[in-house]
Amino acid sequence: MSNEAPLLEVRNLTKHFPVGHGKEVHAVNGVSFTLEKGETLGIVGESGCGKSSMGRTILKVHEPTSGQIIFEGNDITNLSNKKMFPYRKKMQMIFQDPYSSLNPSKTIGWLLMEPLRAAGILDKKCAMSKADRKAAAYDMLARVGMDEKYFHRLPSELSGGQRQRISIAQALITNPGFIIADEPVSALDVTIQAQIMELLQKLQEEMNLSYLFISHDINVVYHMCDRIMVMKDGRMIEIGETEDIFHDPKEAYTKSLLV
Repeated sequence: MSNEAPLLEVRNLTKHFPVGHGKEVHAVNGVSFTLEKGETLGIVGESGCGKSSMGRTILKVHEPTSGQIIFEGNDITNLSNKKMFPYRKKMQMIFQDPYSSLNPSKTIGWLLMEPLRAAGILDKKCAMSKADRKAAAYDMLARVGMDEKYFHRLPSELSGGQRQRISIAQALITNPGFIIADEPVSALDVTIQAQIMELLQKLQEEMNLSYLFISHDINVVYHMCDRIMVMKDGRMIEIGETEDIFHDPKEAYTKSLLV
């Protein structure tokens, strides 16, 4: 960790979803935290506590109801989609289910090259030739422990662990720097979980990545994260260094997660 300004600062973030008849679900309620460059911050809590809603709101998939999102010192809270583009390249998400997050009709090569092609359309400075996009896809396959033979395959021809490796490659192909990993190993068996966690840690070191790591499994978070934030009912219950949260939790709810 350095003395630089935080990569991400979330201030009093709130997200409410209308559910009809004038009612709202308060998915995120006044959450504040920072993420340092190179850090992995774990977000842990039971299903429905607001973890994923918070992640999607930070990425502006959902527009925040109130609060501030400051990324690299810039307030991105109210930016339009067009003005968000330079930041979207730097902020990506790895999803929980590799079976639904990859387009089943497209080859692995297409899935990896398309984000680069789209970036070139939206910003001519990012434009790459097809040969360069293909080379970048091959390089990313190698980074996630796969090789060129998978380039022309479909997702249905891969195992769950291989699909998640491709999901990771797809998120990293534009060299984003900041990744929200939303339950990235919960759909995998224990052996494959360990492999994917090791891969994420290796890529973090190689590519200077910062992770917001969302999980309901506090043991996974323990092995992955520098700090942990505990959420319940859309609120932050507790935040601290991983060892402190595990060995000296302050709140009863945190203690219940550790049982």
